[in-house]
Amino acid sequence: MSAQTGFDLFPDRSVIAIRVNGELKDKATELTTTEGVEPVAVDSADGLAILRHSTAHVMAQAVQRINPEARLGIGPPVTDGFYYDFDVAEPFTPEDLKAIEKEMDRIIRSGQRFVRRVVTEDEARAELADEPYKLELIGLKGRVGHGEGSGDDGESVEVGGAELTIYDNVDRDGNTAWKDLCRGPHVPNTGALGVYRLMRIAAAYWRGSEKNPQLQRIYGTAWPTKDELRSYLERLEEAAKRDHRKLGRELDLFSFPDEIGSGLSVWHPRGGIVRMEMEQHARKRHVDAGYTYVYTPHISKQDLFRTSGHLQTYKEGMFPPINMDEERDAEGTITKQGTDYYLKPMNCPMHILIYKERARSYRDLPMRLAENGTVYRNELSGALHGLTRVRGFTQDDSHLFVTPDQLEDEATKVLEFVISMLRDFGLDDFELELSMRDDHKDKWIGSDEFWEYSTNALRNVAQSSGLKLTEMPGEAAFYGPKIDLKTRDALGRTWQLSTVQVDPNLPERFELEFTDRDGQRKRPIMIHRALFGSIERFFAILLEHYAGAFPVWLAPVQVVGIPVAEEYADYLGGVVDRLRAEGVRAELDASDERMQKKIRTATTMKVPFQLIAGEKDRDAGTVSFRFRDGTQDNGVPINEAVRRIREAIDTKAQV
Repeated sequence: MSAQTGFDLFPDRSVIAIRVNGELKDKATELTTTEGVEPVAVDSADGLAILRHSTAHVMAQAVQRINPEARLGIGPPVTDGFYYDFDVAEPFTPEDLKAIEKEMDRIIRSGQRFVRRVVTEDEARAELADEPYKLELIGLKGRVGHGEGSGDDGESVEVGGAELTIYDNVDRDGNTAWKDLCRGPHVPNTGALGVYRLMRIAAAYWRGSEKNPQLQRIYGTAWPTKDELRSYLERLEEAAKRDHRKLGRELDLFSFPDEIGSGLSVWHPRGGIVRMEMEQHARKRHVDAGYTYVYTPHISKQDLFRTSGHLQTYKEGMFPPINMDEERDAEGTITKQGTDYYLKPMNCPMHILIYKERARSYRDLPMRLAENGTVYRNELSGALHGLTRVRGFTQDDSHLFVTPDQLEDEATKVLEFVISMLRDFGLDDFELELSMRDDHKDKWIGSDEFWEYSTNALRNVAQSSGLKLTEMPGEAAFYGPKIDLKTRDALGRTWQLSTVQVDPNLPERFELEFTDRDGQRKRPIMIHRALFGSIERFFAILLEHYAGAFPVWLAPVQVVGIPVAEEYADYLGGVVDRLRAEGVRAELDASDERMQKKIRTATTMKVPFQLIAGEKDRDAGTVSFRFRDGTQDNGVPINEAVRRIREAIDTKAQV
């Protein structure tokens, strides 16, 4: 009797792969037992990734059929799609994409099978001798795809598994039509692919480094059905309208002047108002929750970052050093060597020095330090993207120093606080990921006891929240577990925002201590906690979530007064003055434009409330409310209008 495969267990064509004891495998995998075998449906998260990665293979095959001289980079699945990098003599054009799609259609119709084959390094090198980028990846085998700090830029789709494998695309006659170094798994055959669209072309440095050759990247998307593809394209169209870079220009919120440099933003008055409201609200909530605000410099001597480990593990992400403090005598001879200073990439080492400034007792703990601290990261120019990926940004950083027995209680308070704060800003669709260590013990530091109790503490915190929890073995930082909170915006996109990271490593590096109840000197545990992540990125997320139409409390201008004619400007100006006295950001449009033009301008600028007044309103002491959706409420008494506006601000209403 022949061994069973996934086809025998799950004949349904919607099942495109299987999971065996948690590991994704091809549906054609021969099984020695059916225990621990689960189906992977095409519409599941794993199924979509497999579908998209398989489509990337077909695209690469099509490119090499059209241009046999094209050399292959990598082709991983990404959110909602895939890409593949190529080294070609001439950049791709939109016309090239059309030709590639036609060739892909021919390949898909030919019914090729994806066949996995285990190879040795020598065999792989011999078969892929004409693919220099693949040869480089073979040399990386076993060093990518292992969580934080691995430097994996998509290479794990090629060589991240336990074995080195090549996938052959085999035609109906049994001939290998094409092959690629790949970890897999894949759909069974090209007939299992859904619908796809090649989206755009970009330039990308090999393995993300500007020191490497620049390749041509083709992005695509793939879905099980035409309806899902159509829905995705509609979401993309809406996302383009909501692009925070576009809205930032239109609403005069921020910019990136060339004179300052790439990835460095300036905030205009209107954007500054929104940011100020965000920061002031967060500050008040933090103070009420027992946090103390601190302030630290933007730059530090290298010794601080050597002690923290950043110079050893994060130097490529830091700006080059600035050498200072050198002294010379009158003849120009150096009498004192200079010292290298670095722009800080993170705030935590400086917060640690505040803790360490004097002796601490268990009575001082938990100590909760907070700072809106600007940090600097030497991001690659190709990775910069508006406010979501910048070189200078402000983290709403908090670091808590706790005793081991305070860990679970403090982490619970942190998570509850984070969720409550995000709800203040109108976000309410959350889920959690718990990043844990796995069985590769050489990757982790710290005792088994520490990992067990800290992981259990975070698991208890996450489970008690009632939110969906996904456990992620092997994704922890090398020194401790963490909880990541993700939220969905108005377009259904998922964003990772807040993190609760347990860290015994930095207290050890800096030899932090507290005196416990028994008089013994002990190490505190640090909790790293960012709520927004960065204020810039969170602002961009909110801007796109609301499509620029912020709730009243955040809106740069909350009310615009629009007189029907010039003679009513004084009356409406009095109403605006009254609102300003009540702390409302109100303006009077006394320009020479016609009323309808003024209404269009206020609507374009997404002002929450327009107050319109003519003769009837002046005689009756009323105003007409006009809302952002074009509806209107006429004849509202002034006192009632002020009360409504103030209530919308105070309750943070979603108008």
